[in-house]
Amino acid sequence: MSLPKPSERAFVPFVSVDNMMRLVHSIGVERMLVELAAYIEEDFRHWPLFDKTPRIAAHSKEGVIELMPTSDGIQYGFKYVNGHPKNTREGLQTVTAFGLLADVATGYPTLLTEMTMLTALRTAATSAMVARYLAPKGATTMAMIGNGAQSEFQSLAMKAICGITTVRLYDTDPAATDKAARNLEGQGLTVVKCSSAEDSMEGAQIITTCTADKQNATILTDNMVGTGVHINAIGGDCPGKTELAPAILHRADIFVEYPPQTRVEGEIQNVAEDHPVTELWQVIEGQAAGRSSTSQITLFDSVGFAIEDFSALRYIRDRLDGTDLFDQLDMLADPDDPRDLFGMLQRAKA
Repeated sequence: MSLPKPSERAFVPFVSVDNMMRLVHSIGVERMLVELAAYIEEDFRHWPLFDKTPRIAAHSKEGVIELMPTSDGIQYGFKYVNGHPKNTREGLQTVTAFGLLADVATGYPTLLTEMTMLTALRTAATSAMVARYLAPKGATTMAMIGNGAQSEFQSLAMKAICGITTVRLYDTDPAATDKAARNLEGQGLTVVKCSSAEDSMEGAQIITTCTADKQNATILTDNMVGTGVHINAIGGDCPGKTELAPAILHRADIFVEYPPQTRVEGEIQNVAEDHPVTELWQVIEGQAAGRSSTSQITLFDSVGFAIEDFSALRYIRDRLDGTDLFDQLDMLADPDDPRDLFGMLQRAKA
């Protein structure tokens, strides 16, 4: 199936959850992660071209609902996403999302898609893309602390993009660890189930924390973190939500996506407003140093940013043409005479 031509713009391609899963399997999970990372890296290289704003958030005691918009002046994209940690107790996802891509020149949408699955993929692709710049050279082992919905994607992205061969799993809920280990069986990784966060970090050059509690927690204490490691802190961030002991931040070189957002939602809530951080796009463009020594502790204080979703939307749009993995939504009124919307309504009655 071909994507809509300009004369057919009233019809918007829509990718359902079922079609997203079919698309992932048609490409292959690891190949898709690699390709997504390339799209994200490309947009990071054009970072100054983008409109940037911290996500627009509506917080409640139960969770948060957010809009994440951006544009490169040619295309516009946004994602709707929630974060409700209590949902798992009710059999619901902690995070759900959908997104839209539009043509800046006309304002017409060009893609509507589920982004619950796609966000998991783009988050993992971003983590591994960043780790290529910040993790110790030749890293083979990752500690995966928090074995919820993100853990398998993170593990496979680090394998496909960074060459990780071993993942050490830990979660406060042993059933989550069992689930992750089961899902990663046969995926080409050595999987080790661990009894504590500290145990999971044994021999790990990359430490990924991915927890969802809506509180200031201490998943990593200062004495748990030795020199020469890369910390990938990707848990469900929001004001008042952190995972690392503040002392770690004072020992690490910190890298962020968009400082105005990270200072509100990220680990750097726990340090002074003027605590130095480096923007990742500057590292990718060679304007700032990434990992510069074997003893350095690097920290990716990831909160997720709209440009990463924009990249994922672009990628899906590019991969749809010539497939049947989307539906055409009749979602835009398109009268023959643009001034005669009421006439279109009346003719529908007839």
